[in-house]
Amino acid sequence: MAYDVSPTARTLMVLELIQNSPGITADQLGDKLGVSERAARRYVAILREADIPIESVRGPYGGYRVGRGLRLPPLMFSTTEALGLVMAVLEGPRGAADPVENALGKIIRVLPEQIARSTDAIRRVSARGPDPGVRTPEPEITAALVSYSTECRQVRIHYRRHHDEWPMEVDPWAVVVRRGRWYLLCWSHAKDSQRVLRVDKVTKVEPLTQDFTPPPDLDPLAAVEEHLALGWKYPIEVLIDAPRDDAACWIPRSMGRLEPIDETHTRLLASTDEPDWYAAHLTAIRAPYRILGSPEIQAASQALGQRLITASTLD
Repeated sequence: MAYDVSPTARTLMVLELIQNSPGITADQLGDKLGVSERAARRYVAILREADIPIESVRGPYGGYRVGRGLRLPPLMFSTTEALGLVMAVLEGPRGAADPVENALGKIIRVLPEQIARSTDAIRRVSARGPDPGVRTPEPEITAALVSYSTECRQVRIHYRRHHDEWPMEVDPWAVVVRRGRWYLLCWSHAKDSQRVLRVDKVTKVEPLTQDFTPPPDLDPLAAVEEHLALGWKYPIEVLIDAPRDDAACWIPRSMGRLEPIDETHTRLLASTDEPDWYAAHLTAIRAPYRILGSPEIQAASQALGQRLITASTLD
């Protein structure tokens, strides 16, 4: 039975089939479209009349394929394919004027609206510069999470941690890329709290019937970076003698959460597994500061200070 679509739609479907399966025959095209072999050949002829270079190859392994011509044939992406392309581009280092970034923008602009919304949502909430050893999640899983996020649809995910796996019902607020790692910023109904989950640990996504409304003025990348700065082994509290806006110029979001105390003082709350590393980064603060109730960071700062004094002492 032939598909109930227009001749133009069938012609585009023929182009997509040839692009995806080089060497496909007229008989195979007819089977996939539900039309005769003769009708399939007629659609190929229409493509050629539109100056799309469709080549015919004779022999047992012959068939149709898109040749190289002066004009680029239309490209057709599924949501998973489009997001896979975006994922590959985001994992490479790029500058503000990078031609790959510009090319990606052009591709997104010509994608169908639903696919473009999903791919551009990822592009806008990504932090550059991948960490070594990152794991890229499955494109199908990522595409589903991004799609339900843009639709504001609750989902049930299956999440793997160590050797266990369990279901979770969440509101998928956003999928965020930070230094090559893919995170799901969501609201967990079981925990009744905000969660940041690794997308590469999600094994299954099931849509639910309920919709959700994300928090107003949500900054997904900022929320993920603040979350990742907390929950490590050694808690940190630092009092900075400067307004919050000034402190934000010295302390990136990935190093902790800045809370204004008053117009001239700010509190930094964070945690770390590496006191020496964190103490060194605190020296970027260009105002007096005091480390409160964090003995490991205090000891690391004292050791760093002594090293600097020794290094600057003249014989």
